[in-house]
Amino acid sequence: MMLTTDEGKQILVDPWIDGNPQTDLDLDVKCDAILVTHGHHDHSGDMIEISKRNNAPIIGMPELVHYAQSQGAPEGHPMNLGGKWTFDFGTVKVIHAQHSSSLEINGLPVYMGEACGYMVTADDKTIYFAGDTSNFGDMSLFGNGFDIDVAVLPIGGNFTMGPEEAASAAKRLKAKHVVPIHYNTFPLIKQDPTAFAALLPEGVVEIVKPGESVTV
Repeated sequence: MMLTTDEGKQILVDPWIDGNPQTDLDLDVKCDAILVTHGHHDHSGDMIEISKRNNAPIIGMPELVHYAQSQGAPEGHPMNLGGKWTFDFGTVKVIHAQHSSSLEINGLPVYMGEACGYMVTADDKTIYFAGDTSNFGDMSLFGNGFDIDVAVLPIGGNFTMGPEEAASAAKRLKAKHVVPIHYNTFPLIKQDPTAFAALLPEGVVEIVKPGESVTV
C-alpha cells in the first residue's frame, strides 16, 4: 500500500510485491520511505530490494531494521512500541498490535521484533495502519486518543481478526473511513469485503482494488 502526501512524498507500507496477486505495483516502484509492520514475508518480502533501489529508509522495529541493513539496505530508522517521530512527510506513532513477527531465513523462522501498527499524521489527516492484528481492547484508547480519518484493517481471519472482529474494532476506533486489507491473497484468508462493509454504516468502508486509491 502506498501513502502519497500533498507534497508528493510517497511512503510504501508493507511491501510484498513479487508473487503477490493483489497488487498492481512492481519492484520499480518509487518511494521516499518504507514502513514495515512486521517481519512475515507477505509484509516485508521486498523491503530490502525496494529500499536499495530508492535509497529509502526502512522504518520499523529495531530487529527488523538491523536485519535489513545487514543485507545491504541503506540506513533505516528503528522505532519501538509507543515511540513517535516526525519525518519530512509527517509524524509516525508506533502502535501495539497482537501478532507474531519473524522471517524465514535458511529454512528457519528468525525473530524480527514485535509486530506493530502505525498511526501516521500527514497533511492534518491521520491514517491508522493496523498491520496484522487481532481485535483488542486498546483500540478504544486509540479511538479516544486520535482523530482517525482512515483505518486500514485486516479482515482475513485465521491469521488476523475476521470481518466481525474488524467491524467491532472500527467502531471503537471511531474511524471516519475503513479500508479492509489482508484478504483473498490465498485460500486461508478468503473473505467477501462487501459483507464486511455491511457490518458498518453506509459510506464508512472503502473497498480498494489494485490500482485504485482513496483520497482523504
